Amino acid sequence: MLRFALVGAGFIGTVHARNLAAHPGVDFALVYDVDAARSQSIAARHGARVAPDLSTVFESREVDAVLIASSTNTHADYLVRAAETGKAVLCEKPIDLDVDRARRAVEAIRDSGVPAMIGFNRRFDASHAALRASVVGGEIGAIELIQMTTRGPSLPPIEYLQVSGGQMRDSTIHFFDLLRWIAQDDPVEIHVMGAALTDPRVSEVGDVDTSIALLRMRSGALCQIDSTRRTGYGYDERIEVFGSAGMVESRRQRQRSVSRYIGDKVIEDGLHAGWYERVEATYYSVLDAFVQALVQHVAPVPSLDDGLKAQIIAEAATESLKTRVPVAITW
Repeated sequence: MLRFALVGAGFIGTVHARNLAAHPGVDFALVYDVDAARSQSIAARHGARVAPDLSTVFESREVDAVLIASSTNTHADYLVRAAETGKAVLCEKPIDLDVDRARRAVEAIRDSGVPAMIGFNRRFDASHAALRASVVGGEIGAIELIQMTTRGPSLPPIEYLQVSGGQMRDSTIHFFDLLRWIAQDDPVEIHVMGAALTDPRVSEVGDVDTSIALLRMRSGALCQIDSTRRTGYGYDERIEVFGSAGMVESRRQRQRSVSRYIGDKVIEDGLHAGWYERVEATYYSVLDAFVQALVQHVAPVPSLDDGLKAQIIAEAATESLKTRVPVAITW
């Protein structure tokens, strides 16, 4: 049994808490949050103990691994503490909103040699993984064009957008990672156009709610990612890879597969109501992959380097969005 501490007891922390408590290879030992009431609530629900401070989490001999699910501005500092104290660490994305701080955190982890993993849960979607297997297996030939769609059901609170780092760093970053993972290639150029079409307050906080990102890969292949914050019809996510010998698609997913034939109409179930309903199972899969890597003494994937590379793309995307011109991505 690997003894885990959870840092962060907000919404995503409660998701991770449920999975830590449910995993047969995990002893959910400690939970810490700046809000003691939230820590106590999770501890009582799942049989963990409340850590009075961060030192207890990172210096305890009763903790083998730390799951970081706190606010983004704390991730880099907590990763460094994990490196200093030799704790294996699973960290929510992004590493930090400042790419230089993210680099320093990754370097600290690399120098320490502690096992570390970034929580890009979309890699663990069964359909996306099957799509990648088809591409890597050569079934569609050489990649020529990749189309990605990520469309959220409703606009998050403006207060959240103010501190999110912007659409590229907050949500589209998942698809920058998926692009690298599926194509086994890196983009070298990006051009982003965006607008605030859902609510004018979005532009007032320096963000967009609707965007199109165009990327050119080292191989010459092209990719388009369209991102929106509001659909009105549920959470809409899909990936299509077009190659020299065929095409493979990870389709939109409905909440159920029921069709009703009434008169001259066919009525079908719609999409999942929200992004979480669509990807809920992937969070457990992320934890399980991390646990298995620790047990088998192999490097966890996706790595912090993967997280840093996705963030470098997001930084170039944010620059292009602001300057309205293509930006070269330097590695």
